[in-house]
Amino acid sequence: NYFKICLSWNSVCPLVIKLKKFYSFSLRLEEALQSLLESLTCPPLTPTQHLEREQALAKQFAEILHFTLRFDELKMRIPAIQNDFSYYRRTISRNRINNMNLDIENEVNNEMANRMSLFYAEATPMLKTLSNATTNFVTENKTLPLENTTDCLSTMASVCKVMLETPEYSSRFSSEDTLLFCMRVMVGVIILYDHVHPNGAFNKSSKIDMKGCIKVLKDQPADNVEGLLNALKFTTKHLNDESTPKNIRTMLQ
Repeated sequence: NYFKICLSWNSVCPLVIKLKKFYSFSLRLEEALQSLLESLTCPPLTPTQHLEREQALAKQFAEILHFTLRFDELKMRIPAIQNDFSYYRRTISRNRINNMNLDIENEVNNEMANRMSLFYAEATPMLKTLSNATTNFVTENKTLPLENTTDCLSTMASVCKVMLETPEYSSRFSSEDTLLFCMRVMVGVIILYDHVHPNGAFNKSSKIDMKGCIKVLKDQPADNVEGLLNALKFTTKHLNDESTPKNIRTMLQ
């Protein structure tokens, strides 16, 4: 039994170090996202002018969203992450393995383990981090009109939708990865928009053509879009509002 415990512990420790790296990376993404939003929304340029003139920044913004959706898709498929982490927390709190590889506590102590636990308890932890970061950005920049942020997000969603639904553009995609990149970015900006706009992304007054965006996703192979459709279902804020048209809700059932 002791041997089994040691074996489990030695298997879990490298995984915990990896989980800590991703948690730390999420904090860096949060800062990077707010910095990019600042650059892409500041007056006097309109969000469209920013996106046209600062394409490298827009691409970085898109890369963050792509990574976020990809990470969360994988995380949702691996329930063992939370089981292994729970085992780690139980073990360090009991300190059951005397003087064996507990150097790891210098890397991931109890306080860090608690923060990481809250992070990984989320169904989509990276997306939750970015949604909070965007909401905080809007709250902290009271002098910046909200439309600057929401227009930036809705414009990116529209660009992605057009690229996906127009054969002239989509035929130029060099691989399926490019297609997935575009879909993940579109879903990412929709979710952020839904979190910061008072009426959300699904309302009739929304600047995002939600019906068109969902149709574009549903036209793809089911395996490629299941995670993205689930993200729209479960990580948006306003989908179940009374103001959401029934046909939109039906499309996502």
